Amino acid sequence: MTTPPVVRGTVPDADVVLAPLPDLLPGLRETYEDLHRHPELSYQETRTAALVAERLAAAGYVVHSGVGGTGVAGVLGNGVGPCVLLRADMDALPVTEDTGLPYASTVRTTTADGIESGVMHACGHDVHVTALLGAADVLARGRSAWSGTLVVVFQPAEELGTGAQAMVDDGLYDLVPRPDIVLGQHVAPVAAGLLGLHAGPAFAGADVLDIRLVGRGGHGSRPEATVDPVVMAASTVLKLQTIVSREVAAGDAAVVTVGRLQAGTKDNIIPDEASLGVNVRSFGEAVRSRVLGAIERIVHAEAAAAGAPEPPRITPGESFPPLVNDPAETERTRAALAARFGAERVIDPGAVSGSEDVSVLATAAGVPLVYWLLGGWDPAAFFAAEQAGTTDRDIPSNHSPRFAPVPHPTLETGVTALVVATLDRLEAPDGA
Repeated sequence: MTTPPVVRGTVPDADVVLAPLPDLLPGLRETYEDLHRHPELSYQETRTAALVAERLAAAGYVVHSGVGGTGVAGVLGNGVGPCVLLRADMDALPVTEDTGLPYASTVRTTTADGIESGVMHACGHDVHVTALLGAADVLARGRSAWSGTLVVVFQPAEELGTGAQAMVDDGLYDLVPRPDIVLGQHVAPVAAGLLGLHAGPAFAGADVLDIRLVGRGGHGSRPEATVDPVVMAASTVLKLQTIVSREVAAGDAAVVTVGRLQAGTKDNIIPDEASLGVNVRSFGEAVRSRVLGAIERIVHAEAAAAGAPEPPRITPGESFPPLVNDPAETERTRAALAARFGAERVIDPGAVSGSEDVSVLATAAGVPLVYWLLGGWDPAAFFAAEQAGTTDRDIPSNHSPRFAPVPHPTLETGVTALVVATLDRLEAPDGA
């Protein structure tokens, strides 16, 4: 009797790889709380990067530090097979925390604009780092169950939209193998235990504009001797809000937000200048170009209408490309996650207007991307608010000073999702 040959390409056993996870969860929670207490702004993630590098080296990864500034990449080669890249971002935000958590951040900073602020993981990147460290650990422990190469990337400066490109420009793909696919996840203010996966355009592109409106200052008692940039700015802000409602088709999507308006120093002084910080979200180049063109037209027209002595100055800032999930690979990941968690826990949230620069890693390698949402909110609180129709009011969003993902079951769900999606691309070893 002859033994049939083993067919390569079978999916590794996730149960074998995930077996150590329950014992690792207390340590992962400690890591999460530690990272939350010690947030670091973009390109300042030195403590976080050192922790990551130490953990990866201990797990057997070849570690490359200082990539793109503070980025860290780890490589675990484990025989013949596909190469999968998993990515987490590390940076925090200049937000003063108001969660009341016992491990809340008390870190303070002065921003580049000279503004005193707290520092907080208000977008959940501490969750991302912890979940990827957990996935990297269990995949290393369970390497007898799979064959291929694993690349884990801990990226700086996602909040600026420049960190992924900085790592690529610094030779990331000279240091690590080019992957066959890029995978990742982002914690969101939906019930912990849920995963959200959308094929095609899934996250919006984003553009940031700094707009300087030039007036002619003077005494508040003599407005006729001035060109008031405060009034000019106010009129501009209101007019910008007509772009989406009157210049973007109903079937398209865009967001125009004026997140910053600064002018003046005293109530009886009309200043020389006012500045606006504008954020634009869109899902395609045609809508993006239309919105940016409308902003430029409106800003110049309002300045001309006010009699501004100089044209306004519009300076582009950070820019994120739209995040597009490969349709075929997304459906493959959906099937793998649904098989593990149950189809009812893997939802399609539709396209979201938040932005991400992880797609740069996939584009630079010329490979598909699959990126999903990881629920992080207390399930009882979320479903109660959903039933009452008050989620917008009662469930703080990312970037809120009250954004507080719950460690359980967020961390175990995040680790498991990364592991399952990864193993679906790797191979079982010969003889398995």
